[in-house]
Amino acid sequence: MTRVALIGLGTMGPGIAAVLARAGMTVAAFDLSPEQRAKAPQAMKMAAGVLATLGMADRSQAEVAIQEDLATAVKGAGLVIENVPEKLELKLQVLTEIDKLVSKECVIASDTSGIPITKLQAGNSAPGRIVGMHWSNPPHIIPIIEVVAGRETAPATADWMAAFVKRLGLIPIRVKKDVPGFVENRVLYAVMRECCDLVEQGVIDPEGLDACVSWGIGYKLSVVGPMALLDMAGLDIYQSVGSYLNKELCARGDVSPYVTQRTAKGQLGIKSGGGIFSYTPDGIKELQSQRARRLVAVRKALEG
Repeated sequence: MTRVALIGLGTMGPGIAAVLARAGMTVAAFDLSPEQRAKAPQAMKMAAGVLATLGMADRSQAEVAIQEDLATAVKGAGLVIENVPEKLELKLQVLTEIDKLVSKECVIASDTSGIPITKLQAGNSAPGRIVGMHWSNPPHIIPIIEVVAGRETAPATADWMAAFVKRLGLIPIRVKKDVPGFVENRVLYAVMRECCDLVEQGVIDPEGLDACVSWGIGYKLSVVGPMALLDMAGLDIYQSVGSYLNKELCARGDVSPYVTQRTAKGQLGIKSGGGIFSYTPDGIKELQSQRARRLVAVRKALEG
């Protein structure tokens, strides 16, 4: 199978398309928004430049074909990747449309950030071919992909997806239970919850928080994973500190007002020019370029 259809060209789409194309896949892409379709080629070009810097072998056979309708995009595809916004109803609608247009042998993957795959299998004529394929942002730099089987996913489908991820030159992470958020985002959101709480309480300012996490636990965890870190520090130490600290950690079940108040005002972050920090158009370009360079450097160091 070399023909892949990518549905959704938002934040993640262009990077995913660039990875697929460079790995030798014939890629067709579609987005309902003409604006997203128009912006995608430049974004894919930038992602391809980063992949070249990473030294990823270029096995591309053709440019990504951006189509103006779903049916044309998925025609003849052996794999369709759904990458539309994170709304269950929308994803089910798109998956239902895809189901009607592809063969029963076509694998349908969802790049959902955390909606259980079992929920996305509802109403599909061949639920065994639906599997989670959760890329991490930015998808053309972060080398892991979570492979998640829903309740009705055929074992052969999950095995095939893990092998396909390896074929892309990336690292498949097999998630054994279909839980909301899977693994990466459950860990990330637990960290984010505590970070927002500390800033909201005035324990530290946003700049200090970022420096502490990046140069403290972030630096360590990029080399030594959490479970290995437990062994390195000593389980007795974790038990001792956890016995009093765990009771003090943020355990709220909703989203911090520190975030919701800004969201209500349209302060969404880089995409709106301001969120926790403020951004100018030129500053955004430089920041994104700087972060890409640093992520590339870290990945090369870790691979070495």
